[in-house]
Amino acid sequence: MSLNKAEFLREYKIEENFLTENNIEWEDLEAIYYDYNQYRKSYETQADLIANILRGHKKVHSVKTRIKDEKNLIEKIIRKTEDRREKYGENFKLTVDNYKNEVTDLVGIRVIHIFKEDWEEIHDFISLMWNVNEIVANIRAGDNTKKFEELGIEVCSRLSGYRSVHYLVESYPTTEKVITEVQVRTIFEEGYGEIDHQLRYSLDEIPEILEQNLMLLNRIAGSSDEMASLINLLSKSFNEIENKYEEKINEKNDEILSLKNEINSSSSISEKEKEIFINKIENIMSK
Repeated sequence: MSLNKAEFLREYKIEENFLTENNIEWEDLEAIYYDYNQYRKSYETQADLIANILRGHKKVHSVKTRIKDEKNLIEKIIRKTEDRREKYGENFKLTVDNYKNEVTDLVGIRVIHIFKEDWEEIHDFISLMWNVNEIVANIRAGDNTKKFEELGIEVCSRLSGYRSVHYLVESYPTTEKVITEVQVRTIFEEGYGEIDHQLRYSLDEIPEILEQNLMLLNRIAGSSDEMASLINLLSKSFNEIENKYEEKINEKNDEILSLKNEINSSSSISEKEKEIFINKIENIMSK
């Protein structure tokens, strides 16, 4: 499986001199492209395994999996080279030997839950099941960050209003480590995120009117999360009241039954009087 250089650069709008300026060898990119395609099937299997484990959690509504497209991987490696040189030094190169450690979203899992408060149990589950290398909570400016801070989770405020908690987890489907990015978000955050992602990747620049409406949608999604949590809390409160009421009724019924048994077993009351008392009790209960 080969990668056509001219077609690729044209498709992704990359100038060839950008490769030269950043000392990126096309042969290295081809080697990564070939190597990644060799591993794709095992990545798909690993994604399904992780997804099925997550689906078993009671607070998880649904799980989606994604394996990075091979051309998108090469495009990302080209774009990341400059950033990695700043981190590791001018001589650093992304190669077939190190790209799996540097590109951490080759395998992507998205976990959807319904209520905001469900995240805590899912977080505990992920932390228990896998070695977690990194956690970042993406939030909108003004969001409550107390719980993240209590757990020592890094918080990143996004101008776009994007909300999602990202985990980098380790797994070993073979002797080689695989890093998987797990994103956890509510069903309302998922809706907004999908719309935002589609627009940003289909347009080179988002017109101001669309940007304004995206932010409005973001606020609506945030408000919907708050309303859903309130409804969930109220529902639990009503259930608690109903359960307490039913408990009291059962206690009263038990007391009445005990009283009827006492009347029936009493030797100081005539049978006629017993019948009258029992009928009165049953009339009261039927009202």
